[in-house]
Amino acid sequence: MPIWKTAPFLRLLLPLTAGIIVQWYIQFPLPVIFVFIGCTAVNYITFGLLPLGTRFKLQLLQGIAIQLLLIGFGLLLTWVKDIRHHESWYGNYYNSNDHLLVRINEPPVEKANSYKADGYVLSVIRNDTTIAAKGKILLYFSKDADSLSLHYGDVVLIQGNLQPIKNSGNPGAFNYQRYAAFQQTFHTLFLKNKDWILVKDKDVNRFDQFIFSARATILSALQKNIGNNKNELGIAEALLIGYTNDLDKDIVQAYSNTGVVHIIAISGMHLGLIYVVLFWLFSRLPLIKRSVFIKVIAILICLWIFSLLTGASASVLRSAVVFTCITIGIGINKKASVYNSLAASAFLLLCYNPYFLWDVGFQLSYCAVLSIILFQKPIYNWFYVKNKWLDKLWEMIAITLSAQLLTFPVCIYYFHQFPVLFLLANIVAIPLSTIILFAEIFLVLFNKVTLIGAYLGKAVWWLTALMNNFIIWINHFSFSVIDNLSASVLSTWLLYGIIIFVCAWLMGRNAKFLLKALVCTLFFVMVSAYNQYKTMQQDKMIVYNVPKYRAIDFISGNRYWFKGDAILLANALLQNFHLKPSRIYMRLNKRIDAASDGFAQNGFYQIKDKRILLIDTTLSFIPPLQKIKLDVIVISKNPKIQIPQLASVFSCDQYVADASNSLWKIEKWKKECEDLHLRFFSVPQQGAFVLDTQ
Repeated sequence: MPIWKTAPFLRLLLPLTAGIIVQWYIQFPLPVIFVFIGCTAVNYITFGLLPLGTRFKLQLLQGIAIQLLLIGFGLLLTWVKDIRHHESWYGNYYNSNDHLLVRINEPPVEKANSYKADGYVLSVIRNDTTIAAKGKILLYFSKDADSLSLHYGDVVLIQGNLQPIKNSGNPGAFNYQRYAAFQQTFHTLFLKNKDWILVKDKDVNRFDQFIFSARATILSALQKNIGNNKNELGIAEALLIGYTNDLDKDIVQAYSNTGVVHIIAISGMHLGLIYVVLFWLFSRLPLIKRSVFIKVIAILICLWIFSLLTGASASVLRSAVVFTCITIGIGINKKASVYNSLAASAFLLLCYNPYFLWDVGFQLSYCAVLSIILFQKPIYNWFYVKNKWLDKLWEMIAITLSAQLLTFPVCIYYFHQFPVLFLLANIVAIPLSTIILFAEIFLVLFNKVTLIGAYLGKAVWWLTALMNNFIIWINHFSFSVIDNLSASVLSTWLLYGIIIFVCAWLMGRNAKFLLKALVCTLFFVMVSAYNQYKTMQQDKMIVYNVPKYRAIDFISGNRYWFKGDAILLANALLQNFHLKPSRIYMRLNKRIDAASDGFAQNGFYQIKDKRILLIDTTLSFIPPLQKIKLDVIVISKNPKIQIPQLASVFSCDQYVADASNSLWKIEKWKKECEDLHLRFFSVPQQGAFVLDTQ
């Protein structure tokens, strides 16, 4: 039987997804959406009034009308979810001189130089007028005694010039502006002590308060019994409830490089383990096992509370919805198609939040589950293993291999790497993490019993340290990860085509699938060759937007020469966050120590036919008889200079101030350039500056 017969939700999911994508990229206004839905609904109703024979002949049109209605529903959902379309959104009223009444929407999190908290605007206050409003805002409080006393539910009155959330503007960098928009957050604000006051009235949601209190209790139990060792405590907190603020970034990178980062990012695996334990437990408790209804309700309550405790990420919600469907099905003695349950969970989650579609966890979660469903059994059937324990090991290997088939293209697209030793890492880390997870659950349950809590805490610490050391050991192998892989949307889809058609050919031995796989491979090679050709033709200078630092790349083909602060070469985290994504995006893989096809001397650079001056110290000039011709002047490190003075010496139409300069100086230079009708580019405000040097 075709899959669309056994999984009817799949036929609903595809047009809904199409509508969501179309609305996000095209942004149809609400009247157009209503007209589209109205016309489609009228056509569907009219079709129902036709004679039975005519309807039978034209039943294809009925199906098309239903699909169009679902597309329209996707358009409407996406429009409604965008809070900027709501009349009460604070952005429709706010002016820079207004005050905002804001509720602290989560317990503040300590950062290096501030406390970070999600805020929710309750009203805009203008003079003596209060305007009811709503919307999220990202707040940073300076570190002081007053900020330390802030808690969830506190209401603060703030004043300050809201800043729109922006990207760094570096080529290939993470699109943080879009990510925040999907969370319905569009502005941020840094507050000093004088910029806010605490209002006495609290605005607390009792259920949210329960969740935050439960999380705090769990974290307190772990911190009390495991100790302050950051590596072990951070992994334990992330493994149990998804709390990531104490994670060491080097440890996270090691887990990512070895392909086991899903262990510390709460996923369906964790919820599946919890579900198995709950089902076993409630099937044996005397007062619950007798009533199927009570057992189902108890399992669902525990599942959803755990899901909310972990932060309700898209992957966890997917698992919660799927297990909810399975539990209810068992309760009413109905066994649904796993494909239908999977499609139904995606449909419901996208109805709740259409922007989950762009969530990496959501995508990886569904790819992994679908991949296991499709390929685990065929891979497991490769070998017959008589020994019971070896058979269990082979089953785990089959699951790990099958999960990788549909997830690695997404991982390459987003993370630009492939963990070569993922199989070895998962074989050890998954059983260990399972034991640690259950040990942590018992630790939290018996925390009040001092002796039991202490011994369980030591066991969790020892097991977590063992897992960390194993992952770090695996990561030390030079071949543990293939890094700096570049992928586009087109190449990713072609890679999926190759995987799917090759697997279909191997399982069905149909030559048509092999032919399709070869066609996809041909196009994949052609796209890769074209991208490589474009890479070898590029000649650029990029002034990166790295706050407080100078960072410039001179690029020729796939080679680059870096001119910037030495700390960026020594600090791997800064490089990985600010520079590495751009170099992967532009396929740069060879760093050289001197600019090719040019020269550099005393701050003057000539690359091909472009002449560039880098100013990072205070200079004084005697105006020459004839101005020196330049293409770009880059200003760094807050030098004491005047643009009119430079203009009297150099004939240059383009001035660039990089991110190592103070904003007030950049504004001063910008004003001077405007007075002289010169072009000025502010890297901190406009993003990276790119000059084509061909």
